[in-house]
Amino acid sequence: MWRREEGTEVRRGAVLPEQAPFAILSESQVPRVPTEWAPHAHPRHELVWVRGGTLTSRAADRIFTVSEGYGLWMPAGTVHGGRATAGAEFHDAFFAPERTPFEALEPVAIVMTPLLASLLAHLSRSDLEAAARSRAEAVVFDVLRPAEHQFALQLPGDPRIDPIAEALLDDPGDGRSLEEWARELGTSDRTVTRAFRHTTGLSFAQWRQLLRAHQALILLSAGHDVTTVSELLGYAQPSSFIAAFRRVMGTTPGAFFGGAGDDPGHVRNPVPGVQNP
Repeated sequence: MWRREEGTEVRRGAVLPEQAPFAILSESQVPRVPTEWAPHAHPRHELVWVRGGTLTSRAADRIFTVSEGYGLWMPAGTVHGGRATAGAEFHDAFFAPERTPFEALEPVAIVMTPLLASLLAHLSRSDLEAAARSRAEAVVFDVLRPAEHQFALQLPGDPRIDPIAEALLDDPGDGRSLEEWARELGTSDRTVTRAFRHTTGLSFAQWRQLLRAHQALILLSAGHDVTTVSELLGYAQPSSFIAAFRRVMGTTPGAFFGGAGDDPGHVRNPVPGVQNP
């Protein structure tokens, strides 16, 4: 995925009990340092979400960035790895497949409404009576819905252009042009363009813009101001970054993160809330 932050703690995936008397197991934690979960899979469906930070997850050839207000649903058996920013309040819930009416054959973004988040927090209690737990689980299934905006980055998986993807994941601010990349790889502009279109459905410029939007969510959630983020991502001016973010997300960074504004000099605090783009 992205370049690993210094001081990152690498963990194994959660170990679940083989048998559980209820459909949903819910828990939370607050990693004090950047935390990464090595690739793993669960026998249960998993829903993960964060507050005050971001979560990045890779499943097969796609990277998902989960910001506050959203969750990521991983179907049972899906091999995935993840990474949470330091200090993010990390939540996950596990669903017994045979008792879960919600169906998704691949990872999908979920809108974490206040009701859904509150219900899952309620289900994390160990003192709930069976009848109360059953009622809460039923409401969870009623309100669990995919988000309209599925924010995933498709990786090329093509040896002709994989070096480009790897370099940009390591440094999203890498400003080399399509022509420069073609010369470095000893191929033609047309070959690079066709390879990106065929594997990702996007042009090189569109794919890089989407990748930078993913990284922008991580940086803005960590409290970086718009000017710093625009410089780190290779934009000449903050206004160029804001315009690019809006093309991808449908709104400006300030509006996406709850109206904190797009003043380039404004230093952001961890995100209090997110609007559905």
